[in-house]
Amino acid sequence: MKLYFIVPLLLLLGFGGVYVAHTKDSAAKAAFVAAEEAKKREAEQAGKAEAERQAKADAEKRTAERLAEEARKEEEKRSKWDAAGRQIAEDTDAFRAQAEKHAAEATVLEEKLAALRAEKDRASQAVFDLAKQVEAARIEKRNAELEIQRLVEAVARKAGTTLGPVAATP
Repeated sequence: MKLYFIVPLLLLLGFGGVYVAHTKDSAAKAAFVAAEEAKKREAEQAGKAEAERQAKADAEKRTAERLAEEARKEEEKRSKWDAAGRQIAEDTDAFRAQAEKHAAEATVLEEKLAALRAEKDRASQAVFDLAKQVEAARIEKRNAELEIQRLVEAVARKAGTTLGPVAATP
């Protein structure tokens, strides 16, 4: 009966030794695997942190570039607006000066035109007066010729001879 106790006891001790050795080996492997997984997780987290840091830096860089570009465009727009405003003001002043110059020239020309019209009216009146005098002189000449012809006929009648019709001289 002793054998019944000794053999299972020996087997139990042998199994216990194998179990303890296997447990130690298994624990070492599990610790090694856990350490490897921890290293992987640390590497992944470091990679993620680096990627996040780089993404954040890129995002900040893009944001800064975008803000700088917007500021540059706004400044360019404002400078164009100011330049256009100055150009409009300069053009307005130039055109106002030109308008004043033209208005003065127009006034002078209107005065000249009024003087020329008055002179034209005087010249027209003088031409009319001269034409009237010429016509009056023609009428007087015709009347004088008719008077001469009448006198010649009257003298010829008294003298008893008729010379015939006397032609008027032109």
